[in-house]
Amino acid sequence: MCGIVGYQGKEATRDILIDALRRLEYRGYDSAGIAIWDEGTIKLARRQGKVSELWDAIRDESFNGSMGLAHTRWATHGVPSERNAHPHKVGGVTVVHNGIIENYLELKEILKEKGRTFVSDTDTEVIPHLIADYLDNGATLEESVRLALGRLKGSYAIGVIREGEETLIAAKKESPLLVGIGEGEFMIASDVPAIINRTNRFIFLEDDDIVVMKKGALKITNLDGAEVDREIRSVQWTGAMAEKGGFRHFMLKEIFEQPRAISDTLIGRVQEETGEVLFEELNLPDLTKTKKIWMVACGTSYHACLIGKHIFEANLRIPVETDIASEFRYRDPILDRNDLVILVSQSGETADTIAAMKEVKKRGLHTLAICNVLGSTLSRECHSVVYTHAGPEIGVASTKAFTTQISVFFMLMLYIGKLMGTLDSNDIRAHVAELKKIPRKINMLLDSCAVIEESARRNMHYRHFLYLGRGISFPTVLEGALKLKEISYIHAEAYAAGEMKHGPIALIDENMPIVFVSPRDQTYKKTCSNIEEVITRRGNVLLFTDDPEHDMTPKVAEVFVVPETIYELQPILSIVPLQLMAYYMANFLGTDVDQPRNLAKSVTVE
Repeated sequence: MCGIVGYQGKEATRDILIDALRRLEYRGYDSAGIAIWDEGTIKLARRQGKVSELWDAIRDESFNGSMGLAHTRWATHGVPSERNAHPHKVGGVTVVHNGIIENYLELKEILKEKGRTFVSDTDTEVIPHLIADYLDNGATLEESVRLALGRLKGSYAIGVIREGEETLIAAKKESPLLVGIGEGEFMIASDVPAIINRTNRFIFLEDDDIVVMKKGALKITNLDGAEVDREIRSVQWTGAMAEKGGFRHFMLKEIFEQPRAISDTLIGRVQEETGEVLFEELNLPDLTKTKKIWMVACGTSYHACLIGKHIFEANLRIPVETDIASEFRYRDPILDRNDLVILVSQSGETADTIAAMKEVKKRGLHTLAICNVLGSTLSRECHSVVYTHAGPEIGVASTKAFTTQISVFFMLMLYIGKLMGTLDSNDIRAHVAELKKIPRKINMLLDSCAVIEESARRNMHYRHFLYLGRGISFPTVLEGALKLKEISYIHAEAYAAGEMKHGPIALIDENMPIVFVSPRDQTYKKTCSNIEEVITRRGNVLLFTDDPEHDMTPKVAEVFVVPETIYELQPILSIVPLQLMAYYMANFLGTDVDQPRNLAKSVTVE
């Protein structure tokens, strides 16, 4: 959940690594550190807090060389502190690590019995101790790393350098790591945005890969030492795409990028002549045998799955079961070999979702990934993948990933409906025509964002919010409440509106704003009744609807009208003002919008 960067080349290593760390800040962290190899010696600096504090500590020092490692840490073992920050240096060996070493206590005791002293509370520190122990017994650095990794249980992405040897070694298992190939330089990073300004050519490492970079040469082996070939891929993102582009925060920029992101998601998948949907990259099994579809994800992506369930069941008439990935494999789900399992993750590196995917594959089911990042673990290891093409999402609170995931679910429904014969060409053309209107309608919402901003200013002093919706609007309010709590630290709960009377109604008074999402769909009349019940109890209702003449307009505190569309696509439009509401409240309250406390962008540990 933290960030690794490494560099070997001829330019100013310190500045390159600090810049890369800044580009990884969106992942979430509580401390930062850097190690520079300079003519055989390694200089180390670590600080609790932000990368800016690390930079202040080294900016005036002679802190440069031809090779180095840097790291942002999100605490798992040991409190945030300078001594627990990475890199960790033992003797001449310096290591950065992402992941969790599950058997670190056992290894730590063995190493202590050999007389080794530990100075941190982290699981990571056993790694440089193990490497140093093998070096002391005559092994080479490459051999020592391989032997040490063979004793680790758990997940890791590591970078290793050693005093006196101009070699950088990296390795991964169940934690993301890639290699950037530049002009006369090599880099390692946890994610593409860290180094996209220096290269767009990447090797996406696979589990048990070990990379050795030495004097302009690069070699990749497995844990047994056998060399392996890995494809060099070009990523079409640019450095500018990962910049704020004049917006105050990445999150606001990404909210405003949603029309473009959805348009990019459609490119190459909608035939202009016929209006039908194509997924040439998919190689799905015979879906006529499929009796159930599973949708598995975490967080925002799980909310997209709940909407996907509505979209699929309403049109394909096939049962869909949604599961939170962290619960999925522990409840021993009843799976049929002909079931289709769709796994959704913005980063493609979400640990729980990857674990669910591996469990499903063991049982012989076809897996389909929906993700945003080329070369990510989920995209490589699933049988099929659909990329959302949202572009880099830097803000921790996901926005454009959510709306592009819903767009993909909608297109997949049309594609599968055609394969299964449940939708005819006229239905598909009509649905595609509606989808193509969505970017323009989002722009209409964004053009009126000042109305949401003023509402946020009026309501930001409340400390509790209740979000209510029915049908496909229920997962919409789940996502809206999540956005508010993530970045503003305001407590927000979301319920299916019909459940309000089964407990939450006890909370309602004049100090509890109630956010209703109530489009004019089959749940409209029932939701109106729920609004009446809230108003009777002096609830302060903020109503989001596609109906300018909504029956409750005269009775509620505030009304926000979104453009009208078909039932399946309404969540894409309804969520945009809820995203903006959360953003503006957080901004007014002065929170760290892009890097909210305790959160990380890519949850790569279970």
